[in-house]
Amino acid sequence: MRDLETISLALTAAETGLLVFGTLHTNNARKTVDRLIDVFPADQQSQVRTMLAASLRGVVAQLLMKKADGSGRVAVNEILIANNAVSAIIREGATQKLQDVITGGKAEGMQFMDDAIWEKLVQGIVSPHEAFMKAIDKNRFRPFLPPEEEALGNSAGAAA
Repeated sequence: MRDLETISLALTAAETGLLVFGTLHTNNARKTVDRLIDVFPADQQSQVRTMLAASLRGVVAQLLMKKADGSGRVAVNEILIANNAVSAIIREGATQKLQDVITGGKAEGMQFMDDAIWEKLVQGIVSPHEAFMKAIDKNRFRPFLPPEEEALGNSAGAAA
């Protein structure tokens, strides 16, 4: 109940023009938007989608990944910047389309989580195992798993 009240208050404040920051424990922008909406009862979700579509300005999702050299962790981020397409997708309740908007919105400053992970893998900052485990699209990272971890690639929810 507290989450519902807090999010409702935040949405109302944002609608009045106040700048509202919040944190959620989610792995990407789509899950963040879904969680904000799903906390409300089904009969209120349409109204909440409308409110969120009108007031959301952006989402930054962050994962901390183990460095390949074992020296600590490195942050990777997904960045969603609200535009007309994002607002329409949220209003429609079609958040599965957000990935396409993010990947196509690089010129606007957007960044897809898997692209950020890919960059760290190519730079050698994270291991293929860590990249595979944190990736959204496991198939993109499966070819980089060492032979002894091929079974992992087949059992971690990756489609063949």
